[in-house]
Amino acid sequence: MLKHTEIPCEDCPAARNSCFDTLDKADISYLNDQKTLRFIKKGDTLYEQGSNPHGIYCLREGRLKLYQNGKDGREHIVRIAIPGELVGLKALVGGNPHSVSATAMEDSLVCFILKPDFLQLMVKYPEFTRTIVGILSRLLDDAESRLISLAYKPVRERLAETLIYLNNTFHPNGGAEKDTYLNLTRMDLANIIGVAQETLIRVLADFREERVIRVKGRKIFLSNMDKLDSIANPNK
Repeated sequence: MLKHTEIPCEDCPAARNSCFDTLDKADISYLNDQKTLRFIKKGDTLYEQGSNPHGIYCLREGRLKLYQNGKDGREHIVRIAIPGELVGLKALVGGNPHSVSATAMEDSLVCFILKPDFLQLMVKYPEFTRTIVGILSRLLDDAESRLISLAYKPVRERLAETLIYLNNTFHPNGGAEKDTYLNLTRMDLANIIGVAQETLIRVLADFREERVIRVKGRKIFLSNMDKLDSIANPNK
């Protein structure tokens, strides 16, 4: 159950994964006064591809999918944002329209910070700016790796690689394999790896027969991480 109440940044659980820990107390207090809390219902869109950014979003609770709409009308999911991550950063810093749309995969809460306030922090705090540059660099690395994977890897390897990536994203602190699972629609998972839903379902069935995964409803449990890794990286 989401708590639609304002929480000071220093007390926010998601702040442990955010970039704002380099700011001093006065500016954290300023952010607390200036930010606005927004509730995004599952399926609702936070911003559209092509729209102009007016600020930055810090995801407090929930999950957002960032995607482009292809000419075939299908979504191409480029990233899934989790609590503590900034959303809309590339467009804001680059001064360009959003290259992707952002939609809630589940009921979510985001804190919105206006563009002038965010850019002022970048000017005032070199360490904060270096952190932002580091985030943008990682996003670029992830995009390049994904592009190479889509171009050269077969579906089986791409799916295994994506399941590992999503597990590390959703469960960064690890956990017993029997307890951790991925809760995604088949369509969203297909749109992440760039295949038709029918193809995804067929490969998932193969993984299940090989006891690499277990499936319960739309939940996917990763039963054999070593085998999954060997499928994702056959030349390792």
